[in-house]
Amino acid sequence: MRMKKFWEYTLVAGISALVSVAVSAGVRNGTFNRTNDSNTATSEQVASLNPNEFGFLNTALPFNSTTSIGSAPDLTPAAEASVHSVVHIKVQGEQTVQGGYMDPFEFFFGGGNGFNGNSSRPVVGYGSGVIISSDGYIITNNHVIEDMDKIEVTLNDNRTFKAKKIGSDPASDIALLKIDAKDLPTIPFGNSDALKVGEWVLAVGNPFNLTSTVTAGIVSAKARPAGQTNDGQSKIGGFIQTDAAVNAGNSGGALVNARGELVGINTMIYSQTGSYSGYSFAVPINTAAKVVSDIKKYGTVQRAVLGIAGSDVTSELKEAKNLKANSGAYVADFSEVSAAYAAGLEKGDVIVAADGRDIKSFAELQSLIAMKNPSDKVRLTVNRNGNIKNFTVTLKNTEGNENIIKGSDLNKVLGATLKELPQQTRRGYGISYGLVVDDLSNGKLRSAGIKKGFIILSVNNVAIRTVNDFRKVVDTVQRQQRGNRTLSIRGLYPNSQVMTVFVDL
Repeated sequence: MRMKKFWEYTLVAGISALVSVAVSAGVRNGTFNRTNDSNTATSEQVASLNPNEFGFLNTALPFNSTTSIGSAPDLTPAAEASVHSVVHIKVQGEQTVQGGYMDPFEFFFGGGNGFNGNSSRPVVGYGSGVIISSDGYIITNNHVIEDMDKIEVTLNDNRTFKAKKIGSDPASDIALLKIDAKDLPTIPFGNSDALKVGEWVLAVGNPFNLTSTVTAGIVSAKARPAGQTNDGQSKIGGFIQTDAAVNAGNSGGALVNARGELVGINTMIYSQTGSYSGYSFAVPINTAAKVVSDIKKYGTVQRAVLGIAGSDVTSELKEAKNLKANSGAYVADFSEVSAAYAAGLEKGDVIVAADGRDIKSFAELQSLIAMKNPSDKVRLTVNRNGNIKNFTVTLKNTEGNENIIKGSDLNKVLGATLKELPQQTRRGYGISYGLVVDDLSNGKLRSAGIKKGFIILSVNNVAIRTVNDFRKVVDTVQRQQRGNRTLSIRGLYPNSQVMTVFVDL
């Protein structure tokens, strides 16, 4: 899968960026020790492990990384240990192509747009992933597996498995996969907050399908901003910037420190050509670990929200707003339901510290809030017209309350069981795709007037070919702030006209 280019994202924490994110504090900082020459942990060693704080069976076996070569650390033990836990991912799916295609059946018999209609074509992509639990859980990037129907994982020992997508989070570009395997080698979680600029790191992955590739560099910067997702939602900031060479195919691979600890998931590059040109970026493992832990436990990410919109403090902003702080997170506005506003913050405030940690940028604030869950409290230090004030904020979720949010089960959310239509049935109805409402219980679809047998063609202008297509639209709408949580469902009953039904979530 093509490595995300950094220029595809905005490098400015814009006024529209809402602070919302998640990741648990207190990440384990144990070293990876190896007591034998085996490439993988033995069954006895795996069985003796307790799940880490994120709920994954993650190795912590000893090896000595104190040796050095000249003034540089000896990175060979970390490289040898980590390559066995990085996998090659192959994905297959369909891509919709707009215009320029004619379906002869639709052109001659109706139901299509002739030469202006959409068509689909098969696509194959490649990427990387990291085994984070010996029982088969794998972390990768969302953009590697997004919209793909088949996911195939190849281990370093050339064994191949079909992978199931457990869940994903576009805001952090992180996804969790599962394969049916046991006693797999893993990389222990490090503490990405403890990384220092100038520290040696390894990027491990499969660039250009060159498997088990290791490149080295240093941490060039931390807390880089992230921009927005494809659907306009705020992305989680705080990327680790390195000069370790990363290219297409490295997406989802491991960023490892000199002690052999997983400190990041390689995600994107800065490039004007599509190839590496000196800078690469990784999601900090503190963020990524909490995301996949929430997905595993709740089916969705628990996103703690301050409810502010803002930006970095720049010299231009300082002069324009007559600010008394040289750096920090500037509060430009509040969301409709705002925990920060309820706690007493005002527009024009500059957040200079959170939980005793200095805040130099909006992305740093995002990273810290990413360590929280709804109902958690955060202590904010604010510079207000030169006066220092302290506030305790009780964080909310994206729905404006302090509850844990469960992942969407279509039957529970909508009261419906959806089923894909066989090709022959679709052709008989004169449609090329769609889902049928196979069963109904008391729920939002029935309340909106939809009956069993209704064929769903699109939701919010997104063509619905699979149940996963429908689920992704529902998940996106559920992540929206209040006031914009409506499904526009376009479909028909067999042998009837197309109609549109609106469903409020």
